[in-house]
Amino acid sequence: MAVNWAVSKKSSADSEHLSSAMKRIPARVVLLKNCITPYLLPVLRHVAASVEGFRMLVSTPMEPDRPWEPVWDGIDVTVQRSVAIKHRRVAKQGFAVTSFVHFPYDSLALLYQFRPDVIVSGELGFRTIQAFAYRRLHPSSRLVIWADLSEHTEREIGRTRTVMRRVLLRAADAVLVNGASGARYVQRLGVPQKRIVLAPYAIEMSAFISIPLTRAICMARRLLYVGRLVEGKGLQVFLRALVRWAETHPGQSCEMWFVGDGPMRKYLEQFAVPPSVNLRFFGNVPQHHLFQFYAQAGIFVFPTLSDTWGLVVNEAMAAGLPVLGSLYSQAVEDLVQWGVTGWTFFPDRPDNLQNALDCALSAPMPVLARMQEAARQDIYHLTPKYSASRFLEAIQIALDQNE
Repeated sequence: MAVNWAVSKKSSADSEHLSSAMKRIPARVVLLKNCITPYLLPVLRHVAASVEGFRMLVSTPMEPDRPWEPVWDGIDVTVQRSVAIKHRRVAKQGFAVTSFVHFPYDSLALLYQFRPDVIVSGELGFRTIQAFAYRRLHPSSRLVIWADLSEHTEREIGRTRTVMRRVLLRAADAVLVNGASGARYVQRLGVPQKRIVLAPYAIEMSAFISIPLTRAICMARRLLYVGRLVEGKGLQVFLRALVRWAETHPGQSCEMWFVGDGPMRKYLEQFAVPPSVNLRFFGNVPQHHLFQFYAQAGIFVFPTLSDTWGLVVNEAMAAGLPVLGSLYSQAVEDLVQWGVTGWTFFPDRPDNLQNALDCALSAPMPVLARMQEAARQDIYHLTPKYSASRFLEAIQIALDQNE
């Protein structure tokens, strides 16, 4: 029987579960991750307050390509001895991906020093291999693997890495995933359904929810993109579709705002568009000012070619923006309903993208107003506290496992 992994709105039963899951767990927990991003910090604070002891082992204070300063207030953090390698690959879809692969070589030694009851290890690489080794050498300990992935992001990993992942995942006492696609992926690699816990990414929403839902007519169809300007976000694909739309809708104008920066900015600024299309670029904006841009837009655009989640979708929905988004993002797949909270498409299927874009830009004002309200309503439950409760559930599942 197929499993429905979709992220749903919180019911009263979910509220009771959330309260229960946030009770203090008598266990020492160590979480291994590459770094602590600003959106993750509130989740970690809730987790730290709900267990007997909590410590983070990070490979680096912050990734070199991230615009944030490291902030760890309220978290006990140890920066590991680690080697980082800059890795560039070209996906089969044709876009280049640059990332940093970390090899924190003192994980096992630090775990011996801290003696955790539960290890939560991010990703399925070198740090998790060491966590796996510690779990085997200390049978009383437990291992939770945090697999930030989707079926789409992992489709090119190869047979050798797949075999290694199968070994690691089957040895885990619980597995955290951030979306339905990730759940399907790890289940295919042999993880029982009862050990899989969905922990979707969450944000502090107060600033976005404070934005009035009503938009002026001049803003109602203004398109907004927030994020890095890199090949993998599919912006060049989207602009080609936008140009085609403009050519088939003479006399209609369209405006699109870009908030963020990256190596694609100059290319996008010089992209040939007809006079009826106005593109504006604002560069990087501090997190606490982002809501001001959401407040001046009507439809959020997220045409990514590959994303394990996409927190900007959370922000947009909290701000009351319908989302025109790629199904290669788990946030779009799990949160966006066609015609209710937005429109979805596959960015590598031109006619599919064109149809979604046309539906978005031709939606009547009353329909857009209903979608604004529905978008905010459907994201309201997805708070850092809710996400933390899912981490705590995975920890409790791991502790309940028998040898």
